[in-house]
Amino acid sequence: MDEQKRLLLAVVLSVVVLVGYQTFFVKSPPLNSQPQQVQNQQDQTQGQQQVQQEASNISDYKTPAVKPEPVEKPESKYRTISVSTPLYNIAISEYGAAVRRFELKKYKQTNKQDSPFKQLVSKDLISGTLSLDLERESVPDLKNAVYTAGIGTDKTSVFQGSKSIEFVFTTSKGLVIKKIFTFKADSYMIDCDIIFQNGSDRSLNDSIVIATPGIYNDEIKKRSRFAFEGPVVLVNDEYTTIKPKDIEEQNIYSGPIGWSGFTERYFMTAVMPRPSSDGTINLDTKIKLSYTKDLITNDFIQKIDRLDPGKQARYPFIFYMGPKSLKVLGEYDNSFKKAINFGFFNILAKPLLITMNTIYNFIPNYGVAIILLTVLIKLIFWPLGTKSYKSMNKMKKVQPLMTELRQKYKDDKQRMNKEVMALYKTYKVNPASGCLPMLVQMPIFFALYRMLYQAIELRHAPFVLWITDLSAPDRLFEFSFTIPMMQAPHGLPMLTLVMGASFLLQQKMTPATGDPMQAKMMMLMPIFMTVLFINFPAGLVLYMFVNNIISMGQQYYIQKKFA
Repeated sequence: MDEQKRLLLAVVLSVVVLVGYQTFFVKSPPLNSQPQQVQNQQDQTQGQQQVQQEASNISDYKTPAVKPEPVEKPESKYRTISVSTPLYNIAISEYGAAVRRFELKKYKQTNKQDSPFKQLVSKDLISGTLSLDLERESVPDLKNAVYTAGIGTDKTSVFQGSKSIEFVFTTSKGLVIKKIFTFKADSYMIDCDIIFQNGSDRSLNDSIVIATPGIYNDEIKKRSRFAFEGPVVLVNDEYTTIKPKDIEEQNIYSGPIGWSGFTERYFMTAVMPRPSSDGTINLDTKIKLSYTKDLITNDFIQKIDRLDPGKQARYPFIFYMGPKSLKVLGEYDNSFKKAINFGFFNILAKPLLITMNTIYNFIPNYGVAIILLTVLIKLIFWPLGTKSYKSMNKMKKVQPLMTELRQKYKDDKQRMNKEVMALYKTYKVNPASGCLPMLVQMPIFFALYRMLYQAIELRHAPFVLWITDLSAPDRLFEFSFTIPMMQAPHGLPMLTLVMGASFLLQQKMTPATGDPMQAKMMMLMPIFMTVLFINFPAGLVLYMFVNNIISMGQQYYIQKKFA
C-alpha cells in the first residue's frame, strides 16, 4: 500500500475514533440552565408534605429489635437560617437541619451580566441536602425532625474568621441530637459536628446517615455521557464514579470511605469524616445508594460507638459545596483534590490543566494560555512532525514513478504492489512514517478535549471579541432560526469556519495522491471536520486552529528545505 493510502487510512481511522468517541461518550455541552428561582420558605404543613414526598424515594432501613422512640410532629413553625460569607450564601432549615439553598458568589448561572449566582441545591431537591438520619431508625424519621437553631436572628454573616451555629433536637425520652455548623470566611469547607447526648434510659447503638442526593433526569443523562455527573465516592483512596444504571446491580460500597457526594460538570457537594480530637478517623463506613424517579440518594453511613445512658459522643465531619477547581481544592490538606479527575485520560489531562493554569498566572487570558499550550505541545512533538513531513516530501518525489507503475501494472495488482514496495526500498521511503505521528497525537487530542470540556477555569472565560465563553461553542451572531446539526444558540460559528479553512489549506499542501477517488475523499475531509467541530467548545476549536497553523508552517519549512 503506497504512502497516500496509508495516510488516508490514518485519517479515516482518526475520524472513526473521533466520531465513535463523540457518538458513544461525548454529548455537546448544553446551554447553561435558566436561572433558578430562589425558594421561599413555606409554611409548616407544606414543608412536611414535601419532605415526606422525598422520603418515599429513600431506601428503607432495618428497624432494631427494641421499639424506637418516634419523632413527634412539629406544632410550631420552623425557621430558615441564612448565612453569608465572601464565597457563598447558604440557607439551613430547622426542618431536618438540612441545606436548602447554596449560592456561589464567584460563579454565575450563565455568562450574562445580570445572571444570578450559581445555585448548587436543585429546586427539585425538596428536602435539601446534607440531612441527618440513623440507619437502624433508633429515632424514626429523624431526617424530618424540627431542630431549634441557637441563634436569635434568621440572617447572619461571616466575613472574618469563623462562626458556629448549633441546631438542637431533643426527643421526649431525653435523647439530645446536635448538629453544629462552623462556617469560615475564606473556605468552601464547612465543619459539622454531630453530637449525641443520651439522657434516655436505654443505649443508642446505630449508624449516622448523611445524605447527598442529586437529580438525574434526561437532560443530565445526555450531558453526562462525557463529563460524568452523578454520585461519586473515594473508596480505598480511589476516585470512583457510580453510573446510575449500575446502582440496581450494586448499591452498597464498603469502606474505608474517604468521602462521598454528588458531582456536576463543574461543581460538587460532598461529605468527609473529619479526624477527632485525638487524630483518629472512624473507618467503619459505607455508601448506600438508590435511584428512583430521577432522584439519586447517596448516603454516607458511619457506625457510631454504643452510647449508654448518661454518655455523650461527638462525630466530626467536613461538608464541601463548591467548585471542582484544582486551585481551590489544592489549597486544602485533604483528599477532595482527587475530585479533579478526567477518567482514562487523567494521566495526560491533569498535567495539561496544570500547564495551562501556570501560563494563565503570567498571562491572565485563557485563550492566550491555550495558544501557548498548543505551541508547547507542537514543540514536544516537533521531531515526529518533521519525520512525517520528510516522508511526505519523499513520497512527493517518487509520485511520478508510482503513477507509471500503476499504469503499467493496472491489470496485475499483485505485481503492482510488489513493484511499489521495491520502489519504497530503493528510495528509502517508509510508508508508515507519515501516518504514525498523527496516531501518536490522538491521545493528546482526546485528553485536551476532556480537560477543556471539564476545566472550570474555562467556564465563562472570555477570549477576544465574540468569544465570551471558551467552554461553549463560538457563535458570532444569534439567529432566530435553527440550523441543522447545530446546538442552540444558533449563529455563525466563525472560529470553527476559520479552523475548517485551515484544514483545507493544509490539505492542499499535502502531496496529491494518484488515485482520483482518494483525492476527492481527502478534499472532503475539511468539510467533515468543520461540521464535526461545530458544537465543540471554543477552547478546543482554538487549539485545533492554532495546531493547524503551526503544522502548515512546519510542513512548508520541510518542503522548502528538502525540495
